[in-house]
Amino acid sequence: MGCRLKLLNRSLTVAALFASSLQATTFYVTVAGLGGEPDYEQRFASYATDMEKILTEKGGDIRVETFKGPTATKANVTAALTRVALAAKPQDAFVLMLIGHGSYDGEYKFNLPGPDISGAELATLLNKIPATRQLVVNMTSASGGSLDALKSANRVIITATKTGTEKNATVFARFWVEALRDPSADIDKNGSISALEAFQFADRKTKAFYEEQKRIATEHPQLQDNNKAGAFPVVRLTAATAVTDPAKQALQAKRDELESQIDQLKYQKALMPPDQYKSQLTKLLLELAKTQEEIDK
Repeated sequence: MGCRLKLLNRSLTVAALFASSLQATTFYVTVAGLGGEPDYEQRFASYATDMEKILTEKGGDIRVETFKGPTATKANVTAALTRVALAAKPQDAFVLMLIGHGSYDGEYKFNLPGPDISGAELATLLNKIPATRQLVVNMTSASGGSLDALKSANRVIITATKTGTEKNATVFARFWVEALRDPSADIDKNGSISALEAFQFADRKTKAFYEEQKRIATEHPQLQDNNKAGAFPVVRLTAATAVTDPAKQALQAKRDELESQIDQLKYQKALMPPDQYKSQLTKLLLELAKTQEEIDK
């Protein structure tokens, strides 16, 4: 009888855990911060738009909030994280993705329209979220400076830079978005892309970018995972996520090439007459905007 009761209790426990996992919700908050220049403003906003589209098309029990341009304020970010703290349960998951520029002078700050938000302030807000599975993907310059403030036993942290002193604009965000929509990032072929798989994909692409451009790498992505990143699914692959249309693939490749050309142009800015730089940049930005519009159709 005692043995049967133990087996029954164990079965009930497993059933309860299974039911709990089925009821879990994943909360996503994506913030594209202050660009400072037209090309960065457009680029950051497009990354945020792409991620929102990828996430909302995946289905499942998810809640997605995205802030970009004038809506990406400290007040709005604080309010969004407070809403998650009130709505989330321990069995839920939470993902925060930060795109843009960061600064570091002994303290990390995420640059936003109006007041910036510091790593310590973000940590205080995140610590109030009861979800026991959390992922922060900080893709800004100087993002490595936020690691100490954000670290927590239940939190996977990814940064675009190794330290707060790597202050150049980053390309990691571009490849993170690419990882979430590219089926090849799903190494174990289980139908979803984990935080570890997305990081490895974006890290590899970031390194290749600097090698191909023959530049010294100014960003070194970091993963602080507490052995949890491999078991943290970021996005489930669906027909919508995995782009198989050759025309769409060609447009995405064109967009990547235009972004690379803009990056090259920015490195050459100091050697060019201002009018020539502005003219070439405007031309590339217009072409990039048209390409993005075609992708979004």
